[in-house]
Amino acid sequence: MTATPPTDTKTTRKTRGRGRANGEGSVFPYRNGYAAYVWVTTPDGKRTRKWAYGKTREETHDKWLKLHDAARKGPVATKSPTLEAYLQRWLADVVQPELAPATAANYEMFVRLYIVPTLGRKRLDKLTVADVRTWLNKLRETCQCCAQGKDARREEKARRCCAVGKCCKQLASERTCRDAWTTLRAALGNAVREEILPRNAAALLRVSKPRKRRVKPWTVDEARKFLESARKRRDPMYAAYVLILALGLRRGEVLGLRWADVDLDAEEVRVGWQLQRVKGRLLHRETKTEASDAALPLVGICTTALRERQKEQDTAREAAAEWTDTGFVFTTRTGQPVEPRNFNRSFATACDRAGVRRVPVHVTRKTCASLLVALDIHPRVVMQILRHSQIAVTMDIYSEVSTAATRKALRKLGKQLA
Repeated sequence: MTATPPTDTKTTRKTRGRGRANGEGSVFPYRNGYAAYVWVTTPDGKRTRKWAYGKTREETHDKWLKLHDAARKGPVATKSPTLEAYLQRWLADVVQPELAPATAANYEMFVRLYIVPTLGRKRLDKLTVADVRTWLNKLRETCQCCAQGKDARREEKARRCCAVGKCCKQLASERTCRDAWTTLRAALGNAVREEILPRNAAALLRVSKPRKRRVKPWTVDEARKFLESARKRRDPMYAAYVLILALGLRRGEVLGLRWADVDLDAEEVRVGWQLQRVKGRLLHRETKTEASDAALPLVGICTTALRERQKEQDTAREAAAEWTDTGFVFTTRTGQPVEPRNFNRSFATACDRAGVRRVPVHVTRKTCASLLVALDIHPRVVMQILRHSQIAVTMDIYSEVSTAATRKALRKLGKQLA
């Protein structure tokens, strides 16, 4: 840190009154250049001096004017941490207490792997738009296997690329680069709101938005084929597949569903919890928004599937040597929660056995939407069932679905699964 110049030395007193421009105030020769100060109010309410230094009087005077302008607008920080130190505080004090665990884990990952290694030592108040642009360009060109030591962490006999001098050119995708930039922008935006920074250097940079990788959802005929296969094989996850296809439940919502949230007599299910694996911990937590916490009616196929699931679980409980009563609808043979990744594997296997295209589990929500669109359900009702936060998301689905083709397949579905 630059030393604070003395304010009452002979040198200062001698130069006071000679060689200064009108209104220049506290600008004076110091060491091999010039120094200046402005009285400011810090973010914690203290009144103190903020110093500026330059090699020439003009350079120092310009900085002095900027300090005056900043002091008039509001609090001014007199000490600035490194970007790394600020990001760690932001993660601990803002992100973790306020955001969902999965979101917080994502922010922490982008900070640790993509931002700090290159920009971490930069002083927060010295970060410029040019710095952010240089970092982002470098990120696009850097092999992440080399940068993160992925190959080096393998056992010596298993190393095959970067650790043995054969760079694999594992570059970050445009999506990853944009997400890293979005994380930095969010962090600097918080610094602006806390009046630590006057502007957000990341927000001033324009970053192109990569195209979404669109996966074609199942047709209703494919969904019918998939469910028929799972039912014939008595797949233990059959009822879960029915719920994600017929009600559009997310993977975490299905796995976090409790029997306490299911009323088979009233044919109703309340979706208010989800199961997630975050940073090595399995979390059973509330859904993100109040709109997600909704009571949904159970159609016939759902009620039938859940009653069968209840019988299967009772049988498994009686047969198990040790049973953990978790209250979940979908469990392992010993009553433990189903791991989200294991559910993905079961779903992929079920796709192969049914002879249908493999799609990610979350894509099945669009198939559910296709069913609702085919029935000419009003968009607002579809929005409520799928628990979209914005009607624009629902309308986007309407624009992609061929109602005529879907309605024909839907009639076939109703006959097969009635």
